[in-house]
Amino acid sequence: MEKLQEPLVDIAQCSLLVALEVMGERWSFMILRAAFNGISHFEEFLSQLGIARNILSNRLSRLVDHGILERIPCCDDRRRVEYRLTPKGSDLLPAMLALRQWGEKWGEGPTCNPVLCDARDGQPIAPIVLRAHDGRPLGPADLAWRNREDIALATGDHAALADAETSRETA
Repeated sequence: MEKLQEPLVDIAQCSLLVALEVMGERWSFMILRAAFNGISHFEEFLSQLGIARNILSNRLSRLVDHGILERIPCCDDRRRVEYRLTPKGSDLLPAMLALRQWGEKWGEGPTCNPVLCDARDGQPIAPIVLRAHDGRPLGPADLAWRNREDIALATGDHAALADAETSRETA
């Protein structure tokens, strides 16, 4: 059987490309990092990040347009807004932490202080790793590409089969 590979030629069908179009520049990540640290107002982002006003405005608008942040009018002054993480934005936390850990491990950046810890027991978080459905850590040699339809057939997931059929019809 021929080894299945991700189709590298058709980059328009790659979720990584779409994600990079949204987040693929450093100020977007720095704004997101600030939002995870409780920064929510334009002026706070401006002073904490040292970013130019026009770039900040552009990046905040882009993150709002992509549903990563939302603009919420302040209850005490309706002319001011807060930028809050959406669930979609919060889901970027593991990706950001993985990049940070990679930078620390390979010396691509300074060792960060303070250290992110589990609030319950005060211990540093574990390295972000790929895990199998049963919790086993996975490395590159443990991975294989599979067709979505084949997985749905093997698991009896009828909703996934319907989604795969719809995707194939619209492609």
